[in-house]
Amino acid sequence: MARVADALVDALVGAGVERVYGVAGDSLNALTDSIRPRSDIRWIHVRHEEAAGFAAGAEAQLTGKLAACAGSCGPGNLHLINGLYDSHRSRAPVVAIAAQIVSPELGSEYFQETHPEIIFRECSFFQEVVSSPAQLNHAVVTAIATALSRRGVAIVVLPGDIAQMPAVEPSVERIEPARAPSPVPSEGELSRIATLLNAAGKVTILAGGGSADARSELLEIASKLRAPIVHTLRAKAYFENDNPYDVGMTGLIGFSSGYHAMLDADLILLLGTDFPYRQFYPEHAQKIQIDVEASHLGRRTRLDVGVVGDVGTTLRALLPRISLKAEGDHLTASLAHYRKARLDLDDLATGVPGKTPLHPQFVMKVVDELAQADAVFTCDVGLPTVWAARYLRMNGRRRLLGSFWHGSMANALPQAIGAQCAYPQRQVVSLSGDGGLSMLLGELLTLRQLDLPVKVILFDNSSLGFVQLEQKTAGFLEFGVDLVNPNFSGLAAQAGLLGLRVETPEQVEPMVRQLLAHPGPALLDAVVARQEIMMPPTIDSAMVKGFGLWLIKAILSGRGDEVIDLAKVNLFR
Repeated sequence: MARVADALVDALVGAGVERVYGVAGDSLNALTDSIRPRSDIRWIHVRHEEAAGFAAGAEAQLTGKLAACAGSCGPGNLHLINGLYDSHRSRAPVVAIAAQIVSPELGSEYFQETHPEIIFRECSFFQEVVSSPAQLNHAVVTAIATALSRRGVAIVVLPGDIAQMPAVEPSVERIEPARAPSPVPSEGELSRIATLLNAAGKVTILAGGGSADARSELLEIASKLRAPIVHTLRAKAYFENDNPYDVGMTGLIGFSSGYHAMLDADLILLLGTDFPYRQFYPEHAQKIQIDVEASHLGRRTRLDVGVVGDVGTTLRALLPRISLKAEGDHLTASLAHYRKARLDLDDLATGVPGKTPLHPQFVMKVVDELAQADAVFTCDVGLPTVWAARYLRMNGRRRLLGSFWHGSMANALPQAIGAQCAYPQRQVVSLSGDGGLSMLLGELLTLRQLDLPVKVILFDNSSLGFVQLEQKTAGFLEFGVDLVNPNFSGLAAQAGLLGLRVETPEQVEPMVRQLLAHPGPALLDAVVARQEIMMPPTIDSAMVKGFGLWLIKAILSGRGDEVIDLAKVNLFR
C-alpha cells in the first residue's frame, strides 16, 4: 500500500520536480525511501542543508520550473533557512519539505522539536503542517500551486510518523502551473505615461530582472526615446549583449556611465526593477515605474507615475503612443561615457609576466574569454560579484546567478551544484571567494561524490575583501577580516578534484584552460592581491572622509607599508 511519502513524491514528480536536494535523516526516511527506487526523480545528497536550499533555488531560477529540497526535523530543516531566504527573495519557485518529529510528541518540547511553519513564515508564501494522511493532497497541491504562481518558496511540514502512514489518495493528478495574468495599466494611465515621455528632454531607462521577457519591446522604446539603458545586476544577462543603448550598471558596483546616465536624465523610466539603493536615484528627475508588483511602486524613490503592469505587455500598449524623438546629445554622451568607462576598467584587468600580486580583474577577464558561450556562472557576494559584474560578458546564452538580493555568503558553490544538476551538459563555473568557499567547504566533497564537473575559480586574497573595504571607507581599521588559508589546490586534490594554483600573470591563461578542459570537478586557487581597490562609480564626501581617516589611523598604528601597497594597486585611478 502506498504511503503518504509516496503520494508526496508522486505529487512532486507530477509538478515537474526532477530532484530533491537534502541531507538524509530519520524523520525523512520514508521520503528518501520513496525516492530511492524511482527513475523519474533523484535524491541529491549535499553536505549541508543550506546548500540544498541554494541549489534548489538556482535550479528553479535557471529552468523556471519547480525545484525541491528537504531537511530532517529540527536542526536539519533549520539549516535550510538561509538558502530558502535567498530562493524566496530571488523569486524562485521552490517547495521545501520540512520534516517534523512524530506527531504525538508535538508541543512537549521533545528532542529536536521546532515549529518550521512559524520559523519559515518570513521566507515563504505558504506554510502548512500535514496533520493527517487525508490532509496531504490538499496541502501539497496548494504548496505547489503557490510556489509556481507566486514565484517563491512554499513549505510542507511533514511529521515522520505521518509520512509512513497509508495514503488516503495515493495518486495525485499532474499539477500544471497556472498562467499568471499579464496586467496592463488603464487607458488613462497609459496616456499619462506617454504624455510625460513625449514631453521629456533626456530620458534614461533603468531595466531590472522583471523586464527579462520584454527585451524586444524595451529596445524598441529606447530607440524611439533615444534613451540609454542602464541595467541592474539581475538584468545583466538579458540586456548587456547586442544592445546599442546599453551603458552598463549603476550602483556601488556599477559603471560611472550608468550612474551619470541616470544623474543627467530629466526623466527615468523604471521597468521591472526594485533597485534598492536610494542614493543612486537623482532627486531632480521625474520618474515613471512599471512593475507587476504593486508593493514595489514608489518604495525606493518618489514617483510621478507608478502603475501595475507586466513590462512587455505594457510597453506594447505604450509604443504606438510614443513619438520618435530627434537625435539627442543625452544618448550620444552616455554611450561615449560608457566606452571610456569600459576602457578604464579593462586597463585594470592586466597582468605583466612575473609581476605580483595578481590582479583579480585579470583572472576574471581571462575566465570570461575562455569560458564557453553558454556557460552558467555563479558568484559569491562581495568582490567576486564586483569582478563578475564588470568583466563577464553576456551574450544572450550565458547566465549569471548570485545572491544579488539576499546578499548571503557561500552561495556560489551550492548554486553551481544546482545549475550543474539541471544542465549536466553545460559548463558551470563557480566564482568563489575564500570566505564564501570556506563557509560551506564541505560542498567540494559533494562535487566529487556526485561527480559534478563544476569548475571553481577561487579568488584567494586571505581576507573578507569586501568587508575590509567597507571598514576602510567608513574610517575603521580593518578587524576580524583576516583568513588563514590552506593551499586550496592541495585541499581540493585531497578531496578528489583536480587542484590547480596560480600566483603569477603568465600562469593564468594556461591554468584556466586546463581547468575548463578537465572533464570532472576542478578548482583553481588564484592567489590575488589583498589590497585591490574596487572603485565605485562615484565617490561622495563621506567616503573621502572615511578613507582619509583610515589612512591616518593606519599610519599612526604602524601600518604605513599597507598604505604604500594600496597606492601601488591603483588606489587613485
